[in-house]
Formats: sequence, structure tokens, C-alpha cells
Amino acid sequence: MQTSLEPTTRIEFIGEPAPFQSLATSSSRTNLYLVGGRQRAQRPLSAGNQDWEGYDQGRIVEVQPQTGMWQPRVEHTSPSGDTQADSAIILQAGHIQGDELFICSQTEVLIYHLPDFQIVARYSLPCFNDLHHARPSPDGNILVANAGLEMVLELSRDGNILREWNVLGEDPWGAFSKQIDYRYISTKPHRSHPNYVFCIDDEIWVTRFHQGDAVCLTDPRKSIAISTERIHDGVVHDGLVYFTTVNGRIVIANPRTRRVEEVIDLNSMHEPGLVLGWCRGLYLDAGMVWVGFSRIRPTKFRENVSWVMHGFKRALPSHIACYDLNQHRCVMELDIEPMGLGAIYSIFPSENSTRD
Repeated sequence: MQTSLEPTTRIEFIGEPAPFQSLATSSSRTNLYLVGGRQRAQRPLSAGNQDWEGYDQGRIVEVQPQTGMWQPRVEHTSPSGDTQADSAIILQAGHIQGDELFICSQTEVLIYHLPDFQIVARYSLPCFNDLHHARPSPDGNILVANAGLEMVLELSRDGNILREWNVLGEDPWGAFSKQIDYRYISTKPHRSHPNYVFCIDDEIWVTRFHQGDAVCLTDPRKSIAISTERIHDGVVHDGLVYFTTVNGRIVIANPRTRRVEEVIDLNSMHEPGLVLGWCRGLYLDAGMVWVGFSRIRPTKFRENVSWVMHGFKRALPSHIACYDLNQHRCVMELDIEPMGLGAIYSIFPSENSTRD
């Protein structure tokens, strides 16, 4: 275990152009940005850190689904001083607001300018451990789901921590030490694993993976019971909040009543016994929804994938799929592994006009 008595904070405000040009197609309005990571080549895993070793590069790919044309936009590797050797490098869930993309690796928060993917800022704090989501707050700061320390952080744009919430309602530092640099160690297994932050007006909410719910951090009296299965996402769309469960369901909840209004089983729109993958990542548009599925991979935390063993026949590679929610049918699927994406966390539209 590597620790530091004087953990260092790294904040960079830089402007390096991405090495890739935008796709030039006549139907670019349909292009999507896919965020995830490249699967590491097969090799023996070292003891004690297996869950962090699966990916060696964070990637953002721009794809035109109608033609299958794609092009990498970001190929990210974390600086060696900001992560443990051989730990996974992957880009996780994020948010687009205006011309900025907020995204995170497991130990960094990154802000890119769009559509040129110039890096606006990079934040790396000693308390960052297994980050799962970054997004702007209602007042222009940065919210971070810091899953490894069971907390959500609010950062100023200059990198100062303004607020800390333990998602279990406990002292944020009761079980952790501010003298340890958590970028270099694993804290698994987690009790809650907060993985997605969303906002309802000025309220700040977060999903709790293991509890299968969402809780309001700014008003702890409020919560939404979502599923008995583990959950991801929390995409606010047309006054409702859309969640995914890892076993392939979309749960739609009303944040005003804090009740689930509909559960859509994506598995029912495919042949029986097909394992779609680890369901995570949503983009909704005009009655259609794009959903991300990551290939099921070995994990020492077997309980997270126990649902896979119930009568499956065939498992799909990592892919995205488009569903017509009105007709309850799958209208398109696209394999993303040839794009260098072994896992996917976020799906965004590439047009400025569709961003919030």
C-alpha cells in the first residue's frame, strides 16, 4: 500500500488540441460520442488490484450509427504520478453542458472544450478514488461521484473542495484518512458505491449502486427506491429520471412524487437467453433511447454479476443499441469493440443544438 503524508493536488489548465479531426459526413446530426475504455491485452493479473487492471486507455469515439463510420476523438492515459502502476485507465460517466464536456477517469476530473476536444482543465486530488461521474453543479461548480470513498464532492473551478457528502449519511472522513493518497490504492469492496450525480432544479442527487436507490444530498429526507438490482445512470429527460440496472432494464421515475412510473425490460426485445452485457449509459431523444452494454468480464466480486448465470445461452460483445420506447423494440445495434471500446460509460450527441 502506498501512502503519502503530504498528498499533492494536481490541477492543470491547458489547451492542447486533440489529434483527430471531426467526422465530415452529410448526416453528422446523428453522430454520437461514446465514452469508455480500451480492454487491456490478456495477461496474468497481479494480486490485490484485479478490478482496476482491465483497461489501459480511456477513449472517446465519435460514431455515425447509420453508416458505422467512426473516429477516435480522445485517447487518454493518466500521468504516472496520479495513479497506481498497472491500474485501469478508463473514462467514465460525464456530462455535456454548452461547449464543455465534463468527464472523469478513476483518479482525475477532465473538462474538454467541444467540438475540438481541447483540454480546458484537469484535476487530480489525493482523495480521488474510483471516480465514476463528473458534471457541473447548478451554480457552476463541479460535482464528482467519488465511489471509492463513498462520497460526492463539490469542487470550485479552481480545484478547491467546497462540500463533501458521505452518501450513507455518515462523517465523510470517519472511515478514511486525509493523510493517505487514495489515488494509489483500492478501497473495495464498497458499501454503497455512488456512481451518478444528477440535479433536480437546485437539488443534488446521487445513485447508490448497492442500495439500488437515489438519495438527495441537499435534502436528506428525499429518496427514490429504484430497483432490487444494482443501478447506474440518472439521466433527467422531460421531467423524468431514467436509470439503468446492470441486468438490462430502464427504470423511469418521477422526481416530484419520487415513485417509479415504468420499468422497461430491454432483454424482452431480444432472443431468449441472450446476455446483453453490463447495462450502463443512456442518451434519450424523441422517443428513442441509445443504451450502452459492456461485455461481461471476470470479477472477483461475483455477486455483482450473479444474474448472468440464470439460463443464458450467448453473451454479446460490448455494443450500443437503439430502442424505440413507444413500440418497445430494438431498432439498431452496433459493435463498439472494433472501435477500441471494451467498456462504455456514457453516450452523448455530438451536435451543439442538442446539449443542455
